Amino acid sequence: MRVALHGKNFSEQSIPVMRTIFDRIVRYSSKIFLSERYAKVLHYRGIKLPLAGTFGRGNLPECDAIITLGGDGTLLDTVTYVGSSETPILGINTGRLGFLATIPINKFTETFKRIQEGDYRIDERSLLSLRTPENFFPNQNFALNEFTVTKKDSSSMITVRAFINDEYINSYWADGLIVATPTGSTGYSMSCGGPLLHPASNNFVITPVSPHHLNVRPLIIPDNSEIRLEIESRSRNVLISLDSRSQSIPYQTEIKLKKESFGVKLIHLNDYSFYDTLRGKLNWGMDLRN
Repeated sequence: MRVALHGKNFSEQSIPVMRTIFDRIVRYSSKIFLSERYAKVLHYRGIKLPLAGTFGRGNLPECDAIITLGGDGTLLDTVTYVGSSETPILGINTGRLGFLATIPINKFTETFKRIQEGDYRIDERSLLSLRTPENFFPNQNFALNEFTVTKKDSSSMITVRAFINDEYINSYWADGLIVATPTGSTGYSMSCGGPLLHPASNNFVITPVSPHHLNVRPLIIPDNSEIRLEIESRSRNVLISLDSRSQSIPYQTEIKLKKESFGVKLIHLNDYSFYDTLRGKLNWGMDLRN
């Protein structure tokens, strides 16, 4: 099994646990590749692995899977390494349970064994693709969670005119606007009052950020739609983001969004349940009055 590894820094106290994980990976892997950034982390922590090589964004070697060690943010960052190769991603959570990195670190050994035995499935997730006259995110103009446009300063709100398949929908007077995938519906969009979408639903959700008019509500649209945004602002620039990557752009920039031609493949065990994750993260079904 050829695997790639990407992760975030970890504490000195976590070194014994991380060594156990790496020992298991070495035992069952024919070749191991490290992201250049994670290679520096392991070198700093004094951990050596038998490597076949390192990689950066845009040159991920051919692998059976890429394992992320961190949280949801680490997995989102990993997507920019994977890109159109669609290498399956296994998210190991070294902190609290995440919506994306769903395998607790203390269950890694059991999980890796089950994967070796074929007790897993591939969960395919859609991506958003951003198109602008100027390429603000070279080779990374896609998002697994959401695209956002927000005002850059703390003064007045911005106006975002939204068109779907060239049909005018609404002018949003707000602090910003979110276009989220089903995966991203449990993130920033949810915190702004957006609905939760099942990952398998073929939709996007448009959610305003602090809208001026209370009758403006989130809108669910088919993911085969093209969304075009025109922005007005008293400031010369606004802030756009693809997941955690942000860029300041001129407010006159025309923005187009559509479903990306490739997607993301997440590795889940066969008994994984999206609804179990919702209950665990959102405390559904629990009496919290006491």
